[in-house]
Amino acid sequence: MSKTWIPADYKPLLSLGETQKAIALVKSVFTANLESALNLTRVSAPLFVDPSTGLNDDLNGVERPVAFDILETGEQAQIVHSLAKWKRWALGRYGFKPGEGLWTDMNAVRRDEEMDNLHSIYVDQWDWEAILPKGRRDVEYFQEIVRKIVNAICDTEKKLHEKFPQLPASLSPEVSFVTTQQLEDLYPDKTPKERENLYLKDHPTACVMQIGGKLASGIKHDGRAPDYDDWSLNGDILFWNDVLGCAFEVSSMGIRVDADAMERQLAEAGCTERKAFPFHQMVLSGELPLTIGGGIGQSRLSMLLLKKAHIGEVQVSLWDPKTKAVCQTAGVALL
Repeated sequence: MSKTWIPADYKPLLSLGETQKAIALVKSVFTANLESALNLTRVSAPLFVDPSTGLNDDLNGVERPVAFDILETGEQAQIVHSLAKWKRWALGRYGFKPGEGLWTDMNAVRRDEEMDNLHSIYVDQWDWEAILPKGRRDVEYFQEIVRKIVNAICDTEKKLHEKFPQLPASLSPEVSFVTTQQLEDLYPDKTPKERENLYLKDHPTACVMQIGGKLASGIKHDGRAPDYDDWSLNGDILFWNDVLGCAFEVSSMGIRVDADAMERQLAEAGCTERKAFPFHQMVLSGELPLTIGGGIGQSRLSMLLLKKAHIGEVQVSLWDPKTKAVCQTAGVALL
């Protein structure tokens, strides 16, 4: 059921034509910034994969992938949920070196996604992955990369403001790091989302770390697949969104599992049968490089920087009748 709402005083700052030009500027400037900051090379990536390889991202383990049969081969293919595993495999195959990485435009269909201001069944991300420098599989390196991404975002916002002065450059480059357990300790009677909102009010740029495992309360802050991020070395980058008045996630990222982390997390998640997949076998045998990577939402970032109230203002998708009615009543044009 749609949870779309539009703030009572919301007015778009850009026309439809200006919005398209601004989206193009965001994408060109940010990808150049990201490529430079993280020493990345753009590569081509798949829209669909063979499910028997184990390369598809399982997200929270309950989402249904979009699958179809191939006439020529009679086999099944799955549209990717993300490229979290494929990127690591590609780094090894393409011969990247420590400290080098790749990025790509990732497009996906998540048919079970809820529809609200931030979510759509169409997903567009900049997926990136880099080989860890020797001896840098640690939280300090993770935080160093987070700061570089935040700086790339803030620089993009400044360039956007120069072209479109009506868009304020208000994001802070100062990142506050907090773990999910620290959030639970700070706000024990709140839900995970309420904790993020309360924390971001006082720390408008933050990285919420260590997502996936159970907290002291026995609950999870949020779900993470057990076979790509190391739950002790991952996190989400969030900014305070002035338009919606809430914490706003733009990126999920992390240092990827080594053999020990994969064994431990597969057991905790109750899905040790995945160890039979080729991808998992390569991780467990040490064939794949140790990496760090993540996804940065293209529509999410455009929405944040262009001060939009609904993700449908910056991407084309399909919407339920309630979403369309709410937006039409508020004068919000969905692309």
